[in-house]
Amino acid sequence: MINREALLDHMRQASYRPVSYQELVDDLNLSEDDEPRFTKLLGRLEKEGDIVRTRRNKYGVPEMMNLVKGTIRLNQRGYGILMPDDAISPEIFVYGRNLNGAMHGDHVMVRIQQREAAGQRPEGEVVRAISRANRELVGTYKKVRQMAQVIPDDSRQIYPIYVRPTKKLKPHNRDKVLVTITTFPDKDQAAEGRIMEILGRKGQPGLDLEIIIKKHGLSVAFPPGVLEEARNKSVPVTDDEMSGRRDLRGLSMVTIDGEDAKDLDDAVSVERIAGGYRLGVHIADVSHYVKDDSKLDKEACSRGTSVYLIDKVLPMLPPELSNGICSLNAGVDRLAMTCMMDIDTQGKVMDHEIFQSVINVDERMTYTAVNAILVNDDAETKARYAHLLDQFVLMKELADILRDERLERGMLDFEFPESKIIVDENSIPVEIKRWDRGPGEMLIEDFMIKANEVVAEHLSKQGLPLLFRVHEKPDEEAIAKLNLVLGVFGHRIQENKVDPKVYQKTLHAIKGKPEEEMIATLMLRSMKHARYAPQALGHFGLASEYYCHFTSPIRRYPDLIVHRVLSALLEGHMNARKKTSLERKMAFFGEHSTLQEIKAEEAERELRDIKKAQYMHKFIGDEFEGKISSVTSFGLFVQLENTVEGLVHISSIMDDYYIFNDRSYTLIGKHSGRKFAIGDTVQVQLVRVNVDEAKIDFELI
Repeated sequence: MINREALLDHMRQASYRPVSYQELVDDLNLSEDDEPRFTKLLGRLEKEGDIVRTRRNKYGVPEMMNLVKGTIRLNQRGYGILMPDDAISPEIFVYGRNLNGAMHGDHVMVRIQQREAAGQRPEGEVVRAISRANRELVGTYKKVRQMAQVIPDDSRQIYPIYVRPTKKLKPHNRDKVLVTITTFPDKDQAAEGRIMEILGRKGQPGLDLEIIIKKHGLSVAFPPGVLEEARNKSVPVTDDEMSGRRDLRGLSMVTIDGEDAKDLDDAVSVERIAGGYRLGVHIADVSHYVKDDSKLDKEACSRGTSVYLIDKVLPMLPPELSNGICSLNAGVDRLAMTCMMDIDTQGKVMDHEIFQSVINVDERMTYTAVNAILVNDDAETKARYAHLLDQFVLMKELADILRDERLERGMLDFEFPESKIIVDENSIPVEIKRWDRGPGEMLIEDFMIKANEVVAEHLSKQGLPLLFRVHEKPDEEAIAKLNLVLGVFGHRIQENKVDPKVYQKTLHAIKGKPEEEMIATLMLRSMKHARYAPQALGHFGLASEYYCHFTSPIRRYPDLIVHRVLSALLEGHMNARKKTSLERKMAFFGEHSTLQEIKAEEAERELRDIKKAQYMHKFIGDEFEGKISSVTSFGLFVQLENTVEGLVHISSIMDDYYIFNDRSYTLIGKHSGRKFAIGDTVQVQLVRVNVDEAKIDFELI
């Protein structure tokens, strides 16, 4: 009986032409006994989009029929961008008229209509949805006369969902509801659905978090079977488990995390050696506890990542593991995966070793404490951690060397203002303050990046299947759009010389200038989203040839996969069968983990924006000083010191008619000549806040 891979290999041959079912059976010399299973295989591959059946009932593969599989991402303006499953293929632009009912996040098949031209994406049309991303949506109930519909909160979900009234649920206009889609939209039919739950009245306290969770389809509670498995694993480390591992309990090491962190993935140790430093990055050995295909594993895979919603964490693993036996808590024995690296004074790795270990962390340090030692020279903190002071100085020394080495090869270091949102016991924001990274945060980042690079190169050069963290270089269309803005400020990136150092040179050129943040933001947007893939396609932003995620297996599923590969290698289980099994799964793991990561990022960002709007609502009528962060044809975006940003609409500037100059990114008064430019300090009054849409409006004083 022919299997999936053999059938696809047969159909991908250059000489293959679409043939009927019977012709395939004959070509493959299948017996009558084989046909039932073969029919099921064909059906499954067609459903998954790996093969296509034409109108004449002939079978072929998409790539040989001008078709591309991928995930469609819609814009609120009504068009879509297909992100192909194939890592090499370019993104495809899809006009709204060619979406044919495809919704944001759907896995679809697109027919290419117009091939890629210089500086432009190819164009296509959705021919069918392979799988739908959302069966449920959160939205606002709206009824006009006898027609009722739900307008999705996510503006990228561009189709209203028509609903019928029910006896049990009787929502009112503007209620927030959860709707299940019963009929998906297509070229000729609107979307229909059924209201499953009334979440609450618009603006109701505490509703924002529930809406974010429902809207993005995030998992909260763990199934009973998963919790039972976690409880059974949550026992102290035994002598049998330590057997065969290298005992590092005598090695001085610390964890460094935020004050609120409970899932401690990583510990670090640094020693001075002849010619440089010995850096140890010790990562929780989650793969020892979460076995392949267990209930814990399936749930972790489904979630893909932990989600951090300000004061609430939706963990990838149950707390018994994430905060318990897997967390590298100080003073207790823990199983770890260690990457030990000997690094010279130029930041080059002279030698390395990766092995399973047992560790016992000396101190649970916080970024605040480490920064107090290294930056503030705080006497009280230094006295408390006197036994570790020399190690922190050594860590800072090595981290600076590693960062300089990455910058030398072209790493992009975007410095955007960040904020910390402080909420009370009812999750109401009480303070928003600017947050800047210190040496404590940066040295952990530097050490983790180096370990990720070393592990990725180590496994790749052994020819083992792996889930890489890839970040491809920007495409020509993105560079062309970026250059329109860069040209205004006297900069340009050559399309045929796109490498990290070219981007880095531009970042250095704008550093400290008023337009720095705007241009840096546009540069970041011009780049592709980092993702997970089975191929080593490099990491543009880090200027790394090999990169994977190894350092956070408690909160990221791809890291757990990397640990599984390492464990199989170190324990001698990486035979041909195991290797083939892993290779088959990597593409799925990459696609799924990327989608889950994007979902988590969007949820986290959306909640932060809502909390900022909630916080500012109580200051309506107050005056503030801010800086113009962006100038557009419709007004000025002004950012306050606490990073909150709002719009001064051009219609509210009443002293003149203002004209947008797209060459200098300024607004200039027609009669007065008054000019508003990026970086200008202005006085503004807060006049409106729309919490649901996270929109803040200022007016100039």
